[in-house]
Amino acid sequence: MSWQEHITVNPSVMHGKACVRGTRIPVAVVLANLADGLSPEEIIRSYPSLTRDAIQAALAYAAELAQERVLPLPA
Repeated sequence: MSWQEHITVNPSVMHGKACVRGTRIPVAVVLANLADGLSPEEIIRSYPSLTRDAIQAALAYAAELAQERVLPLPA
């Protein structure tokens, strides 16, 4: 899957935050819901304009961002 098909960054939409294409739903909101333990189905119930592919793309986008730099972990 190419996350670029589902995620956009536009300075005039949500102050340039990464959003699901065609919506004003920030990727961070999708990720926060997943981190809170919600299933994709539960997230889609809350945000009906999302698709399973868009949720997967949000994860792929986050995974790519995580590879850009190493964050030191506290000892």
